Amino acid sequence: MPEVNTFSIVAYDPETGDLGIAVASKVLGVGCIVPWGQAGVGAIATQSQANTSYGPEGLASLRQKSAEEVLELLTSQDEDRANRQVGIVDANGNVASFTGEKCHDWAGHIVGEHFAVQGNLLAGEEVVQEMAAKYRDASQSETGELADWLMAALMAGDDAGGDKRGKQSAALMIYRANAGYGGNDRYIDLRVDDHAEPVKELARLLEVHKKFFAGAHRRVNREQQ
Repeated sequence: MPEVNTFSIVAYDPETGDLGIAVASKVLGVGCIVPWGQAGVGAIATQSQANTSYGPEGLASLRQKSAEEVLELLTSQDEDRANRQVGIVDANGNVASFTGEKCHDWAGHIVGEHFAVQGNLLAGEEVVQEMAAKYRDASQSETGELADWLMAALMAGDDAGGDKRGKQSAALMIYRANAGYGGNDRYIDLRVDDHAEPVKELARLLEVHKKFFAGAHRRVNREQQ
């Protein structure tokens, strides 16, 4: 299996309770590997030599434990943790991130208020720095919702160089109770599996989503006012 060398952000919106993940990588279909989440529980991004068991096991543990406790639990039991990278946010907005010592350079993470940014095999440290700065600015603005803020951060990382191997796929997930089709919790579930400009295409799809599900977006915006 190819390594999921990538850049991602996990975050929580205290105003709505939304949890979300945005991710991009030079790998086919990153959206079916990295992001895991559940409304009212948490969101997890597992990458590098991704241990996909971190997703379901981490979410199960987040029902009783904080993001920091779950991160410690997952990595302490993983003999190959030096090759793992993971970001976690819980339903109380606590965040935690881990970068194993064997993740390919540049690799690292930034933890902020209600968000964590992480990446490996990046063009440089500026990728996560720009993502964190953009997310802080966007989330403190008077406009948009969590999906917009995550998308802004992902675009900032892409503009800063992103995955140094190139571009291929991206995904945006927002988890909100009963807000998805048929009452599931996937309020936004957008994926670009194979594209020359996956982040730009993901941004386009988000705008299409806003038009197609305009009523849901208006409800979110009203709740923020």
